[in-house]
Amino acid sequence: MMDHVLRAIEQRDAFLLTSHARPDGDAIGSVLALYQMLRHMGKTARVIMNDSVPLIYGPLPYSQVIERVHPVPNDAPDTAIILECDSIQRTRLEGLEGRFLINIDHHTSARCFADVNWIDSQACAVAEMVHRLAGAANVGITPEMATCLYTAVLTDTGSFCFAGTGVRTFELAVELVRAGANPVDIAHRVYFSNPASKMRLLGAALSNLHRDGALAYMHLSLAEMERSGGLEEDCEGLVNYALSIDGVEVAMFFRELADGRYRVSLRSKGQVNVGTVAEQFGGGGHVCASGCAVAGPLATSLELMLTQLRSVSEQSTTKPEATA
Repeated sequence: MMDHVLRAIEQRDAFLLTSHARPDGDAIGSVLALYQMLRHMGKTARVIMNDSVPLIYGPLPYSQVIERVHPVPNDAPDTAIILECDSIQRTRLEGLEGRFLINIDHHTSARCFADVNWIDSQACAVAEMVHRLAGAANVGITPEMATCLYTAVLTDTGSFCFAGTGVRTFELAVELVRAGANPVDIAHRVYFSNPASKMRLLGAALSNLHRDGALAYMHLSLAEMERSGGLEEDCEGLVNYALSIDGVEVAMFFRELADGRYRVSLRSKGQVNVGTVAEQFGGGGHVCASGCAVAGPLATSLELMLTQLRSVSEQSTTKPEATA
C-alpha cells in the first residue's frame, strides 16, 4: 500500500499533516520528517495538531511549523495525511471531514478509515514507514529528518526495549545516525531534560504504587496534579517505573481527568498483549504499550481493568505450545 500513498502524494500539490491528540515522540518526529520530505518533493504542507508540542520535543528541527488551530481552517489543504490514528476522531480536530484522507499507521488496532490506507503493524514506529516512503520517493534523508525520525524510533520502541525491536530496528537506527542523527544529544533531550514538576508527579505516583502479583499500578488525582504544578505531558513515561519492578509483567497508570474519567496508560514486558485490553475499553495501541480512557470512580475502573488483565494474562500463560 506504500505505492498507493506515494502515487496519491505525487498527484497532489498541497497537504495537511496531523497525528493523534496528546502527541508522543513518534507522532511529532514522524510528522515533522514527513513535512520535510514533502517540501523536498516540491510540495507545500501545513502541520496542524490538537495539542501543543511537548517540551522535550520542542528542540526538534521544524517543530515551530506545528500549528495548534481549532477547528481546521477552511483554507487548509484539501488532502490530509493522518499518522498514527485509527480514525479522524483520534486527532481531536474538527474540519477534516470531506477532505481526501491518507492514513499511515503501524498500530495493531489500526483501521482503514481513509481514502488511502497504509497499515504495517510490523513497523517499529510510523517513523520507519516515513523513512521507507522517503526512500521510495527518492528523497535523501537530511540530518534534520534523521534527527526527527531517530527521536520517533527511540521513544516508540521504549528505548529499544519493547517487543518487536529487532535487527530491522537497529539497522534503521544505524542508517539514521549515519544520516546525521546524534543519538547522545537526542537521548539527553528526551530523557534528561525533564522539568521539576515531572519529578514531583513521579513522587506522588510512586506513593500510590500497588502490586497485585505480576501486575502493578499507580494513580494520580487532579488534586495531586495541581499541587505538583505538572502538565499532562509530564505524565508520559511514569508508567514505566511500575513496569521496572522485578517480577511485574504488566503495569498501569491512572490519571484523573477533569470530567471524572481516568486516562490509563498500559505497559507490558511482552508476555501480555495490553493492546487487546485497551481495545476493550475503546482505546488501542501496541502489544507492549497502549492506552484508553475509563469512567470513574477509580476503584470501579481499576477493578474492571484488573479483571480484564488477569483474564488476558491467564490466556497468555495457558496457550498450548506450537508443534513442528
